[in-house]
Amino acid sequence: MPRGVVRVLGIDPGLTRCGVGIVDVSPDRTARLVDVIVLRSAPDLAIEKRLARIADGIEAILEEHRPQAVALERVFARSDVSTIMGTAQISGVAMLLAARRALPVALHTPSEVKAAITGYGRADKKQVGAMVARILGLDDVPKPADAADALALAICHAWRSGGATSPDGDDAGLTPAQKAWRAAERASTVSGAARRLKR
Repeated sequence: MPRGVVRVLGIDPGLTRCGVGIVDVSPDRTARLVDVIVLRSAPDLAIEKRLARIADGIEAILEEHRPQAVALERVFARSDVSTIMGTAQISGVAMLLAARRALPVALHTPSEVKAAITGYGRADKKQVGAMVARILGLDDVPKPADAADALALAICHAWRSGGATSPDGDDAGLTPAQKAWRAAERASTVSGAARRLKR
Protein backbone atom coordinates (compact mmCIF):
# COMPACT_ATOMS: atom_id res chain seq x y z
CA MET A 1 0.00 0.00 0.00
CA PRO A 2 1.39 3.47 -0.88
CA ARG A 3 2.82 5.53 1.97
CA GLY A 4 0.21 7.59 3.80
CA VAL A 5 -2.78 5.70 2.38
CA VAL A 6 -5.27 4.41 4.95
CA ARG A 7 -7.53 1.40 4.34
CA VAL A 8 -10.90 1.56 6.07
CA LEU A 9 -13.59 -1.11 6.32
CA GLY A 10 -17.08 0.36 6.46
CA ILE A 11 -19.98 -1.77 7.71
CA ASP A 12 -23.67 -0.93 7.34
CA PRO A 13 -24.89 -3.46 9.92
CA GLY A 14 -27.98 -5.53 9.31
CA LEU A 15 -29.06 -9.09 9.99
CA THR A 16 -30.73 -9.79 6.64
CA ARG A 17 -28.38 -7.59 4.58
CA CYS A 18 -25.04 -6.31 5.88
CA GLY A 19 -23.17 -3.94 3.60
CA VAL A 20 -19.37 -4.17 3.76
CA GLY A 21 -17.11 -1.81 1.83
CA ILE A 22 -13.35 -1.27 1.79
CA VAL A 23 -11.68 1.90 0.52
CA ASP A 24 -8.14 3.21 0.36
CA VAL A 25 -7.92 6.94 1.10
CA SER A 26 -4.88 9.09 0.38
CA PRO A 27 -3.76 12.09 2.46
CA ASP A 28 -5.28 14.38 -0.22
CA ARG A 29 -8.68 12.70 0.46
CA THR A 30 -8.68 10.82 -2.84
CA ALA A 31 -10.57 7.56 -2.31
CA ARG A 32 -10.28 4.30 -4.23
CA LEU A 33 -12.63 1.32 -4.12
CA VAL A 34 -10.96 -1.88 -2.90
CA ASP A 35 -13.99 -4.15 -2.51
CA VAL A 36 -17.68 -4.06 -1.67
CA ILE A 37 -20.14 -6.82 -0.88
CA VAL A 38 -23.48 -7.33 0.81
CA LEU A 39 -23.53 -10.26 3.22
CA ARG A 40 -26.90 -11.93 3.64
CA SER A 41 -28.62 -14.30 6.05
CA ALA A 42 -32.01 -15.90 5.51
CA PRO A 43 -34.77 -14.83 7.94
CA ASP A 44 -35.87 -18.44 8.41
CA LEU A 45 -32.51 -19.47 9.93
CA ALA A 46 -32.00 -19.60 13.70
CA ILE A 47 -30.62 -16.31 15.02
CA GLU A 48 -27.30 -17.85 16.09
CA LYS A 49 -26.78 -19.27 12.59
CA ARG A 50 -27.60 -15.91 11.03
CA LEU A 51 -25.05 -14.17 13.26
CA ALA A 52 -22.45 -16.83 12.48
CA ARG A 53 -23.01 -16.45 8.74
CA ILE A 54 -22.50 -12.68 8.81
CA ALA A 55 -19.55 -13.05 11.19
CA ASP A 56 -17.85 -15.52 8.84
CA GLY A 57 -18.26 -13.08 5.97
CA ILE A 58 -16.81 -10.14 7.89
CA GLU A 59 -13.93 -12.30 9.16
CA ALA A 60 -13.07 -13.38 5.61
CA ILE A 61 -13.01 -9.76 4.42
CA LEU A 62 -10.82 -8.69 7.35
CA GLU A 63 -8.41 -11.48 6.56
CA GLU A 64 -8.28 -10.75 2.84
CA HIS A 65 -8.03 -6.97 2.88
CA ARG A 66 -6.35 -6.17 6.23
CA PRO A 67 -7.95 -2.76 6.92
CA GLN A 68 -6.42 -0.34 9.41
CA ALA A 69 -9.73 0.82 10.89
CA VAL A 70 -13.38 -0.20 11.01
CA ALA A 71 -16.30 2.23 10.73
CA LEU A 72 -19.85 1.29 11.71
CA GLU A 73 -23.19 3.03 11.58
CA ARG A 74 -24.20 4.06 15.09
CA VAL A 75 -27.36 2.27 16.23
CA PHE A 76 -30.19 4.64 17.06
CA ALA A 77 -33.80 4.21 18.13
CA ARG A 78 -36.32 3.37 15.44
CA SER A 79 -39.95 2.33 15.58
CA ASP A 80 -39.14 -1.19 14.39
CA VAL A 81 -37.65 -3.00 17.40
CA SER A 82 -36.67 -6.06 15.34
CA THR A 83 -34.58 -3.86 13.05
CA ILE A 84 -32.82 -2.27 16.03
CA MET A 85 -32.03 -5.68 17.51
CA GLY A 86 -30.57 -7.08 14.30
CA THR A 87 -28.49 -3.96 13.69
CA ALA A 88 -27.19 -3.96 17.27
CA GLN A 89 -26.35 -7.67 17.16
CA ILE A 90 -24.34 -7.37 13.94
CA SER A 91 -22.63 -4.24 15.27
CA GLY A 92 -21.53 -6.20 18.32
CA VAL A 93 -20.23 -9.04 16.15
CA ALA A 94 -18.27 -6.60 13.96
CA MET A 95 -16.76 -4.77 16.96
CA LEU A 96 -15.69 -8.07 18.53
CA LEU A 97 -13.96 -9.19 15.33
CA ALA A 98 -12.21 -5.80 15.06
CA ALA A 99 -11.13 -5.88 18.70
CA ARG A 100 -9.55 -9.31 18.24
CA ARG A 101 -7.36 -7.75 15.57
CA ALA A 102 -6.64 -4.64 17.67
CA LEU A 103 -8.32 -2.46 15.05
CA PRO A 104 -9.75 0.91 16.08
CA VAL A 105 -13.54 1.08 15.69
CA ALA A 106 -15.49 4.27 15.04
CA LEU A 107 -19.26 4.79 15.13
CA HIS A 108 -20.83 7.41 12.88
CA THR A 109 -24.46 8.49 12.78
CA PRO A 110 -26.28 8.52 9.43
CA SER A 111 -26.42 12.32 9.50
CA GLU A 112 -22.65 12.51 10.06
CA VAL A 113 -22.06 10.26 7.07
CA LYS A 114 -24.49 12.17 4.86
CA ALA A 115 -22.92 15.50 5.81
CA ALA A 116 -19.40 14.21 5.12
CA ILE A 117 -20.30 12.67 1.76
CA THR A 118 -22.85 15.14 0.34
CA GLY A 119 -22.45 18.24 2.50
CA TYR A 120 -26.04 17.86 3.68
CA GLY A 121 -26.99 15.90 6.79
CA ARG A 122 -30.48 15.07 5.50
CA ALA A 123 -29.52 13.78 2.06
CA ASP A 124 -31.49 10.76 0.84
CA LYS A 125 -30.01 7.39 -0.10
CA LYS A 126 -30.04 8.23 -3.80
CA GLN A 127 -27.94 11.36 -3.21
CA VAL A 128 -25.49 9.46 -0.98
CA GLY A 129 -25.14 6.69 -3.53
CA ALA A 130 -24.53 9.15 -6.37
CA MET A 131 -21.82 10.96 -4.40
CA VAL A 132 -20.14 7.68 -3.39
CA ALA A 133 -19.94 6.72 -7.06
CA ARG A 134 -18.55 10.15 -7.93
CA ILE A 135 -15.97 10.14 -5.12
CA LEU A 136 -14.76 6.66 -6.07
CA GLY A 137 -14.86 7.33 -9.81
CA LEU A 138 -17.40 4.57 -10.49
CA ASP A 139 -19.61 4.42 -13.56
CA ASP A 140 -22.57 3.11 -11.56
CA VAL A 141 -23.89 3.53 -8.04
CA PRO A 142 -23.07 0.46 -5.90
CA LYS A 143 -26.22 -1.58 -5.29
CA PRO A 144 -28.10 -2.43 -3.21
CA ALA A 145 -28.14 0.67 -1.03
CA ASP A 146 -26.43 -1.26 1.80
CA ALA A 147 -23.30 -1.45 -0.35
CA ALA A 148 -23.22 2.29 -1.04
CA ASP A 149 -23.91 3.03 2.64
CA ALA A 150 -20.97 0.85 3.74
CA LEU A 151 -18.62 2.66 1.35
CA ALA A 152 -19.96 6.02 2.53
CA LEU A 153 -19.17 5.03 6.13
CA ALA A 154 -15.61 4.08 5.20
CA ILE A 155 -15.01 7.32 3.29
CA CYS A 156 -16.61 9.40 6.04
CA HIS A 157 -14.38 7.87 8.68
CA ALA A 158 -11.18 8.38 6.70
CA TRP A 159 -12.07 12.01 5.98
CA ARG A 160 -13.25 12.87 9.50
CA SER A 161 -10.43 11.14 11.37
CA GLY A 162 -7.53 11.90 9.09
CA GLY A 163 -6.86 8.17 8.78
CA ALA A 164 -6.16 5.30 11.14
CA THR A 165 -2.42 5.81 11.47
CA SER A 166 0.22 8.25 10.38
CA PRO A 167 2.59 7.37 7.52
CA ASP A 168 5.18 6.45 10.15
CA GLY A 169 2.78 4.00 11.79
CA ASP A 170 2.35 5.93 15.06
CA ASP A 171 -0.86 7.33 16.56
CA ALA A 172 -0.67 10.81 15.03
CA GLY A 173 -3.64 10.23 12.71
CA LEU A 174 -5.99 8.80 15.33
CA THR A 175 -8.88 10.67 16.90
CA PRO A 176 -8.62 11.26 20.70
CA ALA A 177 -11.06 8.40 21.32
CA GLN A 178 -9.07 6.06 19.09
CA LYS A 179 -5.82 7.04 20.84
CA ALA A 180 -7.39 6.28 24.22
CA TRP A 181 -8.70 2.94 22.94
CA ARG A 182 -5.31 1.97 21.54
CA ALA A 183 -3.52 3.06 24.74
CA ALA A 184 -5.88 0.90 26.79
CA GLU A 185 -5.29 -2.02 24.43
CA ARG A 186 -1.52 -1.63 24.75
CA ALA A 187 -1.74 -1.35 28.54
CA SER A 188 -3.82 -4.51 28.66
CA THR A 189 -1.31 -6.35 26.49
CA VAL A 190 1.63 -5.19 28.61
CA SER A 191 -0.05 -6.09 31.91
CA GLY A 192 -0.99 -9.50 30.53
CA ALA A 193 2.59 -10.12 29.48
CA ALA A 194 3.84 -9.02 32.90
CA ARG A 195 1.51 -11.46 34.64
CA ARG A 196 2.74 -14.29 32.45
CA LEU A 197 6.36 -13.45 33.26
CA LYS A 198 5.65 -13.64 37.01
CA ARG A 199 4.35 -17.19 36.77
